[in-house]
Amino acid sequence: MNRTVDVLVVGAGPAGLATAARLAAAGAGRVEVLDREAAAGGVPRHCARPGFGADALGRPVDGPAYARRAVREALRAGAVVRTGVSATGWAGPLTLDVTAPTGLERIRARAVVLATGARERPRSARLVPGTRPAGVLTTGELQRIVARSGSRREHIGRRAVVVGGDPVARGAVGTLRAAGVDVTAVVTATPSPAVAFAAVPVLTGAVVTELLGRGRLTGVAVRGGDGRSAVLRCDTVVFTGDWIPDHELARARGLPLAPGTRGPVTDHGFRTAQAGVFAVGNLLRGVEPALVAAAEGRTAAGAVLEQLAGCPWPSAGVPVTAEDPLRWVTPGLLGAEAAPLLVRPERRLVRPVLTLAQDGTVLRRERLSGTLAPWRSVRLGAHWTHGVDLTGGPVTVGAEETP
Repeated sequence: MNRTVDVLVVGAGPAGLATAARLAAAGAGRVEVLDREAAAGGVPRHCARPGFGADALGRPVDGPAYARRAVREALRAGAVVRTGVSATGWAGPLTLDVTAPTGLERIRARAVVLATGARERPRSARLVPGTRPAGVLTTGELQRIVARSGSRREHIGRRAVVVGGDPVARGAVGTLRAAGVDVTAVVTATPSPAVAFAAVPVLTGAVVTELLGRGRLTGVAVRGGDGRSAVLRCDTVVFTGDWIPDHELARARGLPLAPGTRGPVTDHGFRTAQAGVFAVGNLLRGVEPALVAAAEGRTAAGAVLEQLAGCPWPSAGVPVTAEDPLRWVTPGLLGAEAAPLLVRPERRLVRPVLTLAQDGTVLRRERLSGTLAPWRSVRLGAHWTHGVDLTGGPVTVGAEETP
């Protein structure tokens, strides 16, 4: 079946739903959102904890409530949200092949917004040797199991080891405890974890070197920073963090990917190298909080409206890259309009001096008063990109650690 819509949004997480809600409310025509999951809302659906803003009375909102509200706002605005529907490939620059419960479809749009999000790197991609027993999970898999089976421990085991040291790892510990699972230890390669883990042994500077057991996990081999090894007995291990963009559709369209993030390169309006195709949210760089992704969705909607109104697609801008010890910077292209930058470091940096340079000339240099951490990004205001020469070479963002 062939169909035509005005805007096709792929991904019904915070970014995709926020984009669709604003577009539909602005009268963008038929705005359709696709998601391969059985329910819309994205990752927040499984995060039963505060941290997703507040309601009208100022009360903290948890992930499921936030997801329900985001879906409700998109529907009320007039967007169509379809679940259990997968975009499998491209049949043209703005045409996608789709598999739905009702069969195969080919959907053509005036604009396509990729909001496919990110996922945690699975055990296979982390190159952890050993057998392939049951009980090896990511945080997302753990949350989905708990959501389906409640506190029945037979589905997730009785003793668990959590790998990681950032806020996602703490969330995994909380989920396990709420399900009645004993958390034996948290293993993190960093010298000190990003967050506190109450009443849980934390092995810092340590890595999991092997998974043990056949049929069901029986333990993990761990090597500490001092080179000594030990075996932690457990029947579940949860690998947390290490997010990677879900960029299969972007790659299939041939969109350039940024080396630091492996997400599509975009400009400040979330435009990609393909006219009419936008990319937004955690597809761009791994993971940011839901509120950040949703704000980007609303910003991207403005650029989509310009596209629908017939505004010309901007020519390629000036590339922006991050230098060590920074991990990545977005957006990856700068245009005529000054734009804020989002940067993240490879390691903890205390009161670093950030620099922005072009063609060997430092355009801006500023010391930050706080600490940069590898699990949290920092936003640099639009004033940082004033003075960039659009006819010049690439722009680099760097950081210096000084006393």
